[in-house]
Amino acid sequence: MADTKKLPHKSVIITGGDSGIGKAVAVLFAKHGADIAILYYDQEDSAGETRNEIEALGVRCKLFYGDVNDADFCESAVMDIVADFGKIDILINNAGTQFRVSDIEQMEELNIRKTFNSNIIGLILLTKTVFPYLQQGSSIINTTSSTAYEGHPELLDYAATKGAVVSFTRSLALQAKEKGIRVNAVAPGPVATPLTEKTFGDQPDDPDKPPLERNATPEEVAPTFLFLASDDAAQFTGQVLHPNGGIILNG
Repeated sequence: MADTKKLPHKSVIITGGDSGIGKAVAVLFAKHGADIAILYYDQEDSAGETRNEIEALGVRCKLFYGDVNDADFCESAVMDIVADFGKIDILINNAGTQFRVSDIEQMEELNIRKTFNSNIIGLILLTKTVFPYLQQGSSIINTTSSTAYEGHPELLDYAATKGAVVSFTRSLALQAKEKGIRVNAVAPGPVATPLTEKTFGDQPDDPDKPPLERNATPEEVAPTFLFLASDDAAQFTGQVLHPNGGIILNG
């Protein structure tokens, strides 16, 4: 019987891979044969649990605690990953943060800067560091959001950073063509993750509702990343896929 794994022996970096969408992507990629390096900012316990779950699937998993907004951390982590895994095939830029504020006058400068540092500046710094190690057929996948297209009245700076992720994705895809590297993004709608629970409170959906009538689970979003990372998406670059439960968007 033919091997049905889509990412055998691939080396993958995932930021924010300790929980939520990042964890779901990490576990799914591991099931398809990839070795996983997770960069995370906090939640050491959940990062360790994720590593145990991945290693139980028979692949390697390395954890790196640090801030992708720190160029030195990015350089150190990438060098360690290359030394241990021998290569980098796929980069998933998923780390992000958000602060809910209903009045622009109440937005705090520190939180605005944290949001941009985490969601777009750190993403660019890590991508810049990883890029020289990628080869023809490699893939970069960035997590953006439906808020980049429809806005959000309480997440002004977050939505702005996610719009920047879309533009960065499209621009880098043009630059990366000559090297044969595909660059795409995923723009989920509402997803039940620890970050959204922290931001908006514990408002669980009825799990018996049909999928398009409730928030997505991280596991329902993860296959979109798997498609873009695999050879199935050979004709996809500079694109954004929208697993958002039926929100009609332009782009």
